[in-house]
Amino acid sequence: MPESNVLPLLLALDFGGTKHAAAVLRAGEKQWFAHRRAFSPPNANATTDLEIMRSLIHDLLQGSQPAAIGVSFGGPVDASTGNVRLSHHVPGWENIPLASLLSKEFGVAVSVDNDANVAALGEHRFGAGQGCDSLMYITVSTGVGGGWILDGRPWRGADGMAGEIGHTVVHPKGPLCLCGKQGCLERLASGPYMAQQVRETMQRFPSRGQGVRHFVGDDLEAITGEIVSRAATQGDELAREVLETAGWALGVGIGNAANLMNPQQFVLGGGVTKAGVNFWEVVRRVARETALPEVNFEIVPAALGDEAPLWGAVALANDLMSFS
Repeated sequence: MPESNVLPLLLALDFGGTKHAAAVLRAGEKQWFAHRRAFSPPNANATTDLEIMRSLIHDLLQGSQPAAIGVSFGGPVDASTGNVRLSHHVPGWENIPLASLLSKEFGVAVSVDNDANVAALGEHRFGAGQGCDSLMYITVSTGVGGGWILDGRPWRGADGMAGEIGHTVVHPKGPLCLCGKQGCLERLASGPYMAQQVRETMQRFPSRGQGVRHFVGDDLEAITGEIVSRAATQGDELAREVLETAGWALGVGIGNAANLMNPQQFVLGGGVTKAGVNFWEVVRRVARETALPEVNFEIVPAALGDEAPLWGAVALANDLMSFS
């Protein structure tokens, strides 16, 4: 990789649950000139993840030295120290000082934060939220999570847990969530739970879900949130009902968050948000019905897609340069 004395080199990393990504670019630029992704093997652990990421980093840097490193991590993080508390998907990440490990290895400052917070920062600086001082980013995929930007800066809360909109209760008598509460937004709107709802209904009523069966045959365990979305767009009644429930739950959550914090914008990302026009219509309508008439906000699709956390990591690294 050619060296340049004009702009320092930034390294952005995204530790996901099943895949990892890394990119390099020059400070202040909005296009990376090298980028790599890799999937985790089955039964991966923290050691495996770190080995994969190191391989991506060395492939990108080719002996060059970054000036700062920004990291998005898929799990709770103490952003003040850069310590990972745990991963919800990969064992062995409990209390790992990730920022310190990377800083010692590469000899530069490192900033680490939770992926939802980092994705919010990415959309704010480089995506759909440009020009907004206050927004909430919400990802709706395997789970439902969120991150806040208030007055132009990430807002993490007292314990770094702000933005957990997926575990706000939108239906007090609803189904049981893994967290132990009933009727969480995540329990009604995330991809795996939507797939579970469709699967259980088809088992009880075999005549239903024929559009879903077109994709999976008799293997109901193969149903995913993506398949539910595809079947809904093709007119399957059961899939559309489940997606409408998901949209209703997300709309209630957004409307309540709008009343509480009054952001300018909600930016929605994740696979479930690709479910089509009907899903977005329900979300927007229910959010508007839930919020006070005087509370104004937009609900827009994320612009950066799966790369929002990586671009947020770029922003973290850029901020390190600003304070150096």
